[in-house]
Amino acid sequence: MLEVKDLNKDYPTPRGPLTVLSGISFQLSRGDALAVVGPSGSGKSTLLHILGALDTPTSGSVTLDGANPFELEEKQLAAFRNEKVGFVFQDHCLLPQCSVLENVLTPTLVSRSNTDRAEPARMLLDQVGLSERLDHRPAELSGGEKQRVVLARALINEPVLLLCDEPTGNLDAKSAETVASLLLELHARQNTILIVVTHSAELAARFPVRFEMVEQSIRQA
Repeated sequence: MLEVKDLNKDYPTPRGPLTVLSGISFQLSRGDALAVVGPSGSGKSTLLHILGALDTPTSGSVTLDGANPFELEEKQLAAFRNEKVGFVFQDHCLLPQCSVLENVLTPTLVSRSNTDRAEPARMLLDQVGLSERLDHRPAELSGGEKQRVVLARALINEPVLLLCDEPTGNLDAKSAETVASLLLELHARQNTILIVVTHSAELAARFPVRFEMVEQSIRQA
């Protein structure tokens, strides 16, 4: 379960604190899928970064599977992100010198598990339609294919929480539809908690739960 309680985030400025998030609270269980919409600058990405323990809140708490990541020491926090959270960003952040298969396997290199993940990586790449691209480099892929690699990479450690920041934002309509369908299909298959922030009304409409960022907080959309 993901539990968010009274989450607040301020940034210091010369004129005083700038409030980006205020009093955000919600709960999600495994299998839940949430889309968060709102204008640019409304705090969507900041919320996602805090949920993924990439940023810290000013106050409030985030608990995932009973653990508050902001109470962990640095090494424990890194392991928490690696094992519990999968990230899909608008920019692919693929290693250009590595093959598709090697890129998917990068999160496993720092995992505390000794299990060989090569076969699960191949299975994921087959599920996203890239079984013929295992040895290709990112420069040889289309934008939609790169995003499918990113999706497989995000799921390779079987995370509890899958966070996606504008996953279809840079894609044409056909590629966006393919990535959206695969995202929801693999989320259901792995029984993750899925949270997507997006400007796309088409993508958000496919989610059973939708929140809108309004005045630094959220409401049911």
